[in-house]
Amino acid sequence: MLFITNRIPEEGIKTEIGRSFTFDLFNADCSKSVFYCERKSNGSITEIGSAALLKKVKEAEYKQILLYIHGFANQPADIFKAAQEFQSLCDKSKRKEVLVVPLIWPCSNENSIASNYWDDQKSADASGYAYSRVIQKFIEWRNSKDNDPELDPCLKRINVLAHSMGNRVYRETLYNWNYYDLPDGVPLIFRNSFLVAADVVNETLEPGQKGEHICNASRNVVVYYASDDLALRASKGANLRNKIASRRLGHSGPEDLTLVPKNVFSVDCDDVNTQYDYPKGHTYFRSGTRKGQPGVVFNHIFEVLVTGRVPDKTCLINTSILEPARTTAKKTTRKKRTKSKK
Repeated sequence: MLFITNRIPEEGIKTEIGRSFTFDLFNADCSKSVFYCERKSNGSITEIGSAALLKKVKEAEYKQILLYIHGFANQPADIFKAAQEFQSLCDKSKRKEVLVVPLIWPCSNENSIASNYWDDQKSADASGYAYSRVIQKFIEWRNSKDNDPELDPCLKRINVLAHSMGNRVYRETLYNWNYYDLPDGVPLIFRNSFLVAADVVNETLEPGQKGEHICNASRNVVVYYASDDLALRASKGANLRNKIASRRLGHSGPEDLTLVPKNVFSVDCDDVNTQYDYPKGHTYFRSGTRKGQPGVVFNHIFEVLVTGRVPDKTCLINTSILEPARTTAKKTTRKKRTKSKK
């Protein structure tokens, strides 16, 4: 698996192509530098550099790239497991369609959830500087002779899936890229941006807010939310201590759909999130009720990936509700009837 990280390895901050790369799990400092790596099936990691990674991405048989930005309190082992699960679901749905490339930002490894949350929120903000450089490097590579844009351009579509606090990393990345490198605004470079259980304020996609660049950079922006997401309830409580009273985007969807651009779509996952991830209801975008089998949220994401269009679009408001598959609904009904008879 190819991945990019701004976590500082045990081997030191200086890049050396071909060296072994070992995550320092007790160092959650954010590096301004980024490391382009490849993880083998046996778990060993090699730093390969940006040129080699971009070349491998270009030469891969997959049609599309999905950049996966994980949430808070995730360690590398958790991230690789989640990314591999999503990759397997993609391969089962359609072979050689989507290649998952994780972006691994530093999360704290402390025992205190409260301390982890605040430390990770700062890391998410700081990581935006590093990953804005990644996007800028990609743009420069895409137009360079190394990519041969005239005779052999890279035609792969690029998508982003940001989960939980990963949405904060994504938002800060585009904000910093626009602020430091782009005199004329953020270009349209992503086909789809999937914002799942987003731990950011629910006005963030509105014009004038930091997250507006996500809308400008994407053909489609799809927000998946659930009001009973327990992880985001804890996030809301934590932010209240800093007098931030706004609801989270992953709890309610956009505050007002009439104020966000028309390419923003809101998807209510209340009916399935706790079925797929009980009791937290937070990581509901991968497998469904059975591990390794896609849930309706994954199927929705994958349909958007393949078609480039968001299903269940209405003419007036871009809102839809995901419900359990019919077979699941029937089983649930039978159980309820049995209990009522007792």
